[in-house]
Amino acid sequence: MNQPPLAPGAAQEIIPGLRRMRFPLPFPPHDVNVWLLEDGAGWTVVDTGADNDATRAAWRTAMAGDAFGGRGVSGLLVTHFHPDHAGLMGWLAGMAGLMPRMTRMEWLQSRNFWFDSGPDLMAHQADFMRAAGAPEPFLDFLLARGPVYPQNVAPLPRAFEAIADGQLLRIGGRAFEIITGQGHAPDMACLHCAEAGVLIAADQVLPRISPYIGLHAAEPMADPLGQFLSSLGKLRRLPEDVVVLPSHGEPFQGLHARLDALAAHHEARLDALAQGCAEPRTPMQLVPHLFRRELDLHNLGYALSETLAHLRRLEALGAIRRDPGADGLIRWQRS
Repeated sequence: MNQPPLAPGAAQEIIPGLRRMRFPLPFPPHDVNVWLLEDGAGWTVVDTGADNDATRAAWRTAMAGDAFGGRGVSGLLVTHFHPDHAGLMGWLAGMAGLMPRMTRMEWLQSRNFWFDSGPDLMAHQADFMRAAGAPEPFLDFLLARGPVYPQNVAPLPRAFEAIADGQLLRIGGRAFEIITGQGHAPDMACLHCAEAGVLIAADQVLPRISPYIGLHAAEPMADPLGQFLSSLGKLRRLPEDVVVLPSHGEPFQGLHARLDALAAHHEARLDALAQGCAEPRTPMQLVPHLFRRELDLHNLGYALSETLAHLRRLEALGAIRRDPGADGLIRWQRS
């Protein structure tokens, strides 16, 4: 289903009444898909892109041009709180005079990250990474960069409409079932339309890469990888030939094969990490067991967070244990 690259502000028809737009991002993975669902006299928008001048300009081009075909925004649904999905939620909702729909957990998470953005937050994040063995240049980079969320998200609306797992939404005469997934985000909404044979998969299932699964300072005892793998199981009841509409990359078919590949990928990473824990090591020392390439300071943060998520999964399985040291570092070794 490969198509020529979509210009910002243009739209590609996937099936009648469902269109795809794509906006560039100032951070990896460098672009994000946004979906338009025909909804009466207008379009329900699924996700928004990040908040920046280029994306706002692309939205204006889309709404004034062929992408919208003279129709307005009649609804807004945000799959999860990350900036590339919720960045322009407040801007679009304000222009259209409507409330966004979102799972309650994702809504609360967006407001938490937008409003809790002071120096205390950054100090807490730096302490978390320091205990994992992060080098001083990275900690300096983290503190100088400041909170990423409000830098990429427009002011949020003050009201929303909650959606939940298992709920059926009628959009444009079609029924879309909400299937939530965890791990990449707390309670991300995917939308399955059995009639149309499509799954708007958000970041839960991507065609070429595994979604980022990280452990963070706000919930250090979580098991996001365990949640992610469990969530993949929820999607196995869907037909193998469903057309998967991911947030990054091209639409594809072969859902079950992709679920198998994602599970196998993380199993191999867990095995590699367990081997690395034969002797007590910090998460930073274990990063090369999962990432065998040079990492700049920006990508080091993601790599360290993913390493921590895999360590927590192994700990939850009873395969390894943590050992807090007198030097303030936490080391991990086989049980």
